Amino acid sequence: MAGLARGHDRELLDALEACPPEAFSGETWRVTGKGRDALRGSAAGGRWSPPGAFEALYTSLSRAGALAEIGYRLSLEPVWPSRVAHELHRITARTSHSIRFADVSSLAAVGVDPRRYASFDYAATQALAAAAFFLDFDGLIVPSARSADLNLVIFTEKLDPGERLKLEATEMVDWPAWRSTDRKRAAK
Repeated sequence: MAGLARGHDRELLDALEACPPEAFSGETWRVTGKGRDALRGSAAGGRWSPPGAFEALYTSLSRAGALAEIGYRLSLEPVWPSRVAHELHRITARTSHSIRFADVSSLAAVGVDPRRYASFDYAATQALAAAAFFLDFDGLIVPSARSADLNLVIFTEKLDPGERLKLEATEMVDWPAWRSTDRKRAAK
């Protein structure tokens, strides 16, 4: 086992070390604020990244999944932001040492409560990500909390972005059209 870092749970490290690393090579999608570098992650913190610990690039394995993630956040505002502009990016990504969790129930084995997964309580997922980062995994393939899609969370410090990430295309997000389609989908 790799050296134990202060703050990492030994059982979690052992469980992650038992996971076979998986390479990913393919198309991913990401929504960003207009003009933001599509290939730059964030260290601000989120479901899969403790604040200030390391930079993570959140992507989805589907276009719809990427829109659902940001659309959900925007829908929490008391009034839908009318002046906000976002871009949808198609990115070719390649990782060589990622961990895949195919569905929410598969996260239970590593301490994530499936019943709380969609909540904003990120303690268990952040601990999992920090342990995976410590063990030199370069990403996580995880279920989305906002759609039936999978997300690829890339630990940018663990790979060379110039060689493993390529921006393929960018388009403006049409939120009114997305909201209309999303409402129709929800009504079914």
